[in-house]
Amino acid sequence: MRKAMRKANRHYNRPGIIQPVLTLFLVLLLVFLAGCQLAGSGGKSATTAGVMEQGARPDRLLVHVLDVGQADSILVQLPGGQNMLIDAGNNDDGPFVVDYLRRAGVQSIDYLIGTHPHEDHIGGLDTVLKKFPVKHIYMPEIAYDTKSYHDVLRTVQQCGLTVTNPAAGQVLLREKAGNQELKVEILWPDARKVLFYDEVNDHSIVTRVSYGRNSFLFTGDAGRQVEKELMDSKAPLKADVLKVAHHGSNSATSNAFLRAVQPAIAVICVGQGNDYGHPHRETMQRLIKNKIRVYRTDQDGTIVFTSDGKTIDVQTEKHN
Repeated sequence: MRKAMRKANRHYNRPGIIQPVLTLFLVLLLVFLAGCQLAGSGGKSATTAGVMEQGARPDRLLVHVLDVGQADSILVQLPGGQNMLIDAGNNDDGPFVVDYLRRAGVQSIDYLIGTHPHEDHIGGLDTVLKKFPVKHIYMPEIAYDTKSYHDVLRTVQQCGLTVTNPAAGQVLLREKAGNQELKVEILWPDARKVLFYDEVNDHSIVTRVSYGRNSFLFTGDAGRQVEKELMDSKAPLKADVLKVAHHGSNSATSNAFLRAVQPAIAVICVGQGNDYGHPHRETMQRLIKNKIRVYRTDQDGTIVFTSDGKTIDVQTEKHN
């Protein structure tokens, strides 16, 4: 064994070979120090039996709305094993989100979306990036100067990733899952219009996921003006489940928008006894008036929707 090791050492010290080896070593060291996971280096793929044992199935769409208090984090497990994470809560929520993803069988993230740079949406993204291989990361293009946002951008760079700025009408995924169509598409922001918006919330990425006859609409913190833009653009808004924007604030979820989406279910990410009074009474009244069943993370805990492309089952942490 010692002779073989000495022979190997002589080989790597030959002129013309040592430099590439040292370069590779330095790159790997930087990745290690940054704590990042390399895409494709997570051992078994996300479609292996380990995922299936956690409940994910190739013919099911699972949407986990995590209870991260007054913040947002949503895991979407797509039929066939791909994973999408929309937001990761506040800075302190990062470890909880990582632990939840692991318990859900997630080994890599195909689509990581930071809807907008407010800390209650992107605060935990840097922690997630350090623990899971990520293939694609999407965030809106906006100048925003906070430590949380800079931490995320710095970690993205350390992990050797590039942020993609989403565009309205962009289709992230479209394929057959079993005998049903699966589609993931971006509805907002529209680069031609969003430049005129000063409110950071209105830069939120709005995503729609459809599987067979079922669909989900994820709105970040987008306000009423964005809702109007979406309706005017004739975007495909109809959805069975609506993630209510901005934690149920009265700044969004207009009657006109609810008529366009026609959800049977609304889910609100909100912290118990929060200082903002979310969800606002006016928003709740509109949801009740439109006969929409409401789930709330402050009351129901983490909520999991399961779709077979025809029907949607709901499980809640606190009431099941």
